[in-house]
Amino acid sequence: MYRVRDDYRRSQVAIAALFCCLGFQYATWVSRIPALKTRLDLSEAQLGLLLMVCGAGAAVSFPLVAVLTRRLGSRRLAIISALGLGAVLLALSATPNYPVTLLVVGCDGIAVGCLNVAMNAQAAALEVKYERTTMAKMHATFSAGSLFAALLASGVTSLSTALPTHFVTATALLAALVLGASGGLLTDDPPPGAPADSPAEPVTAKKSRGLTLPTRGTIWMGLAMAFGTVTEGAMNDWSALYLKDVAGAAAQLAPLGIAVVSVMMVLARLFADGWRTKWGDDRIVRIGSALAGAGLALALLVGGVVPALLGFACVGLGIAAVTPCVYVAAARQGSEALALVAAMGTTGLLAGPAVIGFVAEGTGLAWGMGAVAASALLVSACSTRIRFPTLAEV
Repeated sequence: MYRVRDDYRRSQVAIAALFCCLGFQYATWVSRIPALKTRLDLSEAQLGLLLMVCGAGAAVSFPLVAVLTRRLGSRRLAIISALGLGAVLLALSATPNYPVTLLVVGCDGIAVGCLNVAMNAQAAALEVKYERTTMAKMHATFSAGSLFAALLASGVTSLSTALPTHFVTATALLAALVLGASGGLLTDDPPPGAPADSPAEPVTAKKSRGLTLPTRGTIWMGLAMAFGTVTEGAMNDWSALYLKDVAGAAAQLAPLGIAVVSVMMVLARLFADGWRTKWGDDRIVRIGSALAGAGLALALLVGGVVPALLGFACVGLGIAAVTPCVYVAAARQGSEALALVAAMGTTGLLAGPAVIGFVAEGTGLAWGMGAVAASALLVSACSTRIRFPTLAEV
């Protein structure tokens, strides 16, 4: 009994480290977007294209992930892609021009796509193997990684504004975390959709010549996931620039936008499993995403640094449980639905903020952030068409 408990905790911590790595790496380089923008002399549109290339890399990775997962397994794929993200940071610290930076960021998108699917497959397999809910806490460690990255960025830039100093330090920490966690990852990946004594695939799945076609429910889950990760990713990518250029915050305060969102997301995700038991996944997603959209919209209308930080806090609190709940719902539909929803989430996380950049180029960053608020409200709308697991099934 104690051995099973210890094995569960060991694997839980190891898989959580993967989520932490992804949040840490992503927030590390996006927190320095102002520095990259200045160094490469980029316009808003060029910066938007840079983020769009990152999203394109994530989208391209989806068919690649299916092949790599079969050949390598999610454990090895997670380790390789996580270490690859560290290599991306080193490359970004030394890119000589905009075209090379585009290439490096495209590779980042591919690595992010691989790690996102691999780590969620590990987390879903852990829930099935030990019959315990843990997905929300896993996603909390993603936010914790983003928070740590934001604080590290603020601390390092107060000592030195040089990108190599910051990114080399971050890469060393990332590599240590990955290597330390590698031994606890699951070596076998049982189908995440259901326990062994029940069907792995739902009877509603539509098949044609051996290919599983997504159901309407899966499509709605994918849309909710995409809009949710657009909201989450845009806060990481644009909050620092909004605070500095629109709200008039000092340069040292700009990274705190990411920190506020991350703190609220960590806190919410630590308690989200209990909320799901009390109120149900559908209410958590619907009400939370509505809070995120309305809170951010009100903050943009009022203007200023303090209202902006309060609006960012509403986004972190409201959007925090969206991705864990949707991942759980997708896992109940089988491994292919989980992979598709994860891919749409990764694409939204990386490509969505690029769209915000194009909106900001044409209408201003305040309107771009308004599009983020609208994206959160769309999550609430999509959630009404999703069949979330009942409290007895969670």
